[in-house]
Amino acid sequence: MKYFLIAGEASGDLHGANLIAELKRHDGAAVFRFLGGDLMMHQSDAQPAVHYSRMAFMGVVNVLKNAGKVLKTFKTCKQQILDFQPDIVILIDYPSFNLRIAKFVKNTSPHIPVIYYILPKIWAWKTFRIRQMKRYIDRMYSILPFETDFYKKYDCEIEYVGNPSVDSVAAFTQQYTENEFITRYNLENKPVIALLAGSRRQEIAKCLPTMFEAAIYFSDFQVVVAGAPSIGKEFYDKILPDKRFALILNDTYEVLSHARAAIVNSGTATLETALLNIPQVVVYYVPAGKFAVFVKNIFIKVKYISLVNLILGRKIVTELIAHLFTPSNIRAQMPNLLFDTKERREMLACYAEIRRKLGPKGAAKRAAQKILEFAGNKNP
Repeated sequence: MKYFLIAGEASGDLHGANLIAELKRHDGAAVFRFLGGDLMMHQSDAQPAVHYSRMAFMGVVNVLKNAGKVLKTFKTCKQQILDFQPDIVILIDYPSFNLRIAKFVKNTSPHIPVIYYILPKIWAWKTFRIRQMKRYIDRMYSILPFETDFYKKYDCEIEYVGNPSVDSVAAFTQQYTENEFITRYNLENKPVIALLAGSRRQEIAKCLPTMFEAAIYFSDFQVVVAGAPSIGKEFYDKILPDKRFALILNDTYEVLSHARAAIVNSGTATLETALLNIPQVVVYYVPAGKFAVFVKNIFIKVKYISLVNLILGRKIVTELIAHLFTPSNIRAQMPNLLFDTKERREMLACYAEIRRKLGPKGAAKRAAQKILEFAGNKNP
């Protein structure tokens, strides 16, 4: 079969690559076109129609500033679908773009099934998008167990297939001993505080300086920044002119595996940090501080923002959002994480509960099997 996939950022590229690998394993005649990144390119042996690095614009202002690029990407994607005439379209997160493409597919080629894998977080806000999901999406495959109850309330066809982070963490093998890690990256012989500031340039620029200012206070520890894929050293050097940190690119799991604790920008990384059993404090930059929190309390439908807390439905990790995201607030949390405290032990115990709740590895495999089963039923 012919598959057209769309992933608009680094995490989507990873999930898309794993899904492509499983589709190839189960469908020997599989042919792929996609919007995505290097990982999808490697698995599919095809070039991306558009690389996600040209798509990942964050916030209304940045989208407007890059309106020409966004419109060009839409045009390219639509033309690729028309030319390729896929047997199935698979959308991976990135809802503002993907829901528009889903509408286009259903308006121009209604016979093509549209699958959503890695669902948009409309349970948090923008619940109005449920109408688009019901109208334009044929089947949804969820990676978060609590999503199924939400979508089923709206009579959506949804199944939980497991979480890809379980797979990626299970596949990880620590490459270096502690001494080898220190030697390879020319580090000090001190415990590590890991900083994970996100995957987009805009969020890294907003978050990392504050995270660093908090972490550097703990002089008995060393600060290691886990660099995001496709973002070079020069960018980090520009936003962090203070050189009292080590930057390790494209090796986040290795960094975390050697960390005593982590400061993590909200996103998939919070769950990965939990699965790797590293205590953490979660941060999230929001402009306009207290006013933003006031607006959040009106429009946001969930109590928490981190996946760790959302999955268990209670506070496991501290979340410092908007005006609470300050160096002093982060510093106040760090001793509970860095030292052998009751809080640290309780957090690690809750991490074990998360692993049980997410279930076994094999999310991409189960998703691929269900996609093929569904496609087969649509085209007997």
